[in-house]
Amino acid sequence: MTFDFLAETLSGRPPEFPCGQTETLDWQWLGEGIVELSPRHTCTQAIVLSAGIHGNETAPIELLNQLVSELLQGSRPLKVRLLVIMGNPPSMRANKRYIQADMNRMFGGRHASFAPSDETQRAQQLEQVLAQFYRLASAAGATERLHYDLHTAIRGSLHTRFGLVPLQARPYSLAMLNWLDAAGLDALVYHRSPGGTFTHFSSKVFDADSCTLELGKALPFGHNDHQQFVLIRQALEALVSDQLPPPRTLSPMKHYQVVQDILRKQQDFQLHIPADALNFTAYPQGFVLAEQNGQDYRVEHAKEWVLFPNPNVAIGLRAGLMLIEK
Repeated sequence: MTFDFLAETLSGRPPEFPCGQTETLDWQWLGEGIVELSPRHTCTQAIVLSAGIHGNETAPIELLNQLVSELLQGSRPLKVRLLVIMGNPPSMRANKRYIQADMNRMFGGRHASFAPSDETQRAQQLEQVLAQFYRLASAAGATERLHYDLHTAIRGSLHTRFGLVPLQARPYSLAMLNWLDAAGLDALVYHRSPGGTFTHFSSKVFDADSCTLELGKALPFGHNDHQQFVLIRQALEALVSDQLPPPRTLSPMKHYQVVQDILRKQQDFQLHIPADALNFTAYPQGFVLAEQNGQDYRVEHAKEWVLFPNPNVAIGLRAGLMLIEK
């Protein structure tokens, strides 16, 4: 099998052969950067793996491309129904986070509130693709739904690898939490409010066990040190083969709860967190985090940790999260 998922996606052209078979599975190109792989036996899990929602976060894209290649070559058995998505091909080609607007704020129908663009159309397409995938998988007997959306970060972090789980009313899956632990994450963050992320959409609309994974530093294609991604690669390989990943040997994973969403609501918004501050930097009670229109955000607990501080977001969007340890 010579199908190269990443090369076909970056080419901007439909593949010459949009579907195929191996001895054990069927695969189909469902659209630009979207491929579905199905084993020829009944399975209980329907899994979505996505990367490239931000086009300059290339290491996860390369990881998923390698995984698809192994499955198509037959060197790794497929035991689940699998949908693999490269989220934003135009921004991948341009090595940019996005072209017009951040697509990871557009899901759950929020794309309708953005100016029309390729990214709003793509978000809508991906919503429809997930709906079709989970519906057909359910009809074929797959009752367990998972979605892992893989990213890397521009800002440095005191926790190199961490996950963010969406707000949901139902309990978080113990199997998912165990998998995240084995995947070598340093920390897990629990959202307190709904959002426009891809994983919040899959969790809310399809009851998928979903998590956004931040796996290190954003670098261009070909510049990633894949030795830094060994644990997540092993965990993904085990996941698609319905096997247990190797047990964790690192120090225990930390758990954080979001307690403040810092929103930029006015033009005069000022963020008082330094531009070079690392994710998970701690601030003491009373510290003024941001100001706008005569009001301020302050640290309310004895200590809070900052995540994703960014003073340059558009008005109405989140300029940072504040966390406490669970």
